[in-house]
Amino acid sequence: MILSGFANINLEGEALSLLKVFVYGTLKPGECNYQRYCGERVVEAIPALARGQLFALPLGYPAMIPGDMPVWGYLLSFSEPSVLQALDELEDYDPKREAHLNEYYRCQIEVFHPPLSETGRIWADCQSLGLAWAYLMTPERVRCLGGVALPSGWWGAGKPPRLNLFGYYG
Repeated sequence: MILSGFANINLEGEALSLLKVFVYGTLKPGECNYQRYCGERVVEAIPALARGQLFALPLGYPAMIPGDMPVWGYLLSFSEPSVLQALDELEDYDPKREAHLNEYYRCQIEVFHPPLSETGRIWADCQSLGLAWAYLMTPERVRCLGGVALPSGWWGAGKPPRLNLFGYYG
C-alpha cells in the first residue's frame, strides 16, 4: 500500500516508506530550523522546485501560496512519519483546528527536479519527483502579514542550487 506523501523504495532488500516534504524556508539545509527539526532525521535532501508564489514576511520567514511560478527549495525525505507532528507544530498547523486559525496549511503538491539548463520553459524541462507535503499560506493571510513577493522564487542567503550533468552545484 502506498500512502499519500510517502514513497516505497527498496533499501538493502527491505521495503521502506519515506515521508517526503518540500521545504522552501527555515527548514532548508543551512537555515535556522533545519538542524532542530530535520537534522539527523533526514534520509535525503535534494534541491527541488514546486509551483507556487513565494513571499518574504516581515516576521523573518517566507510563505508560499498556490501559483504557477517556480519556488526553489529542497525535497526532504524522512524514514519516520512522526516528524510531521513536529513540523505541524513549528508551522502552527493543526488539522483539527478551523482552517482560518492555522498560520499555514499542509497539503500535497507536485515537486520537480530543477532543469539542467534555463531555456525559458522551466516546467517543460523539469522532471517530476512526485508528490510531497508542503506548508502553504492563504493569500489573504500573506496580505494581512505584509508579505513581499519574491519573483526569484528563492528565500534566504545565497542562490538556489542548480543541477548540471554531474550533479548539483551552488
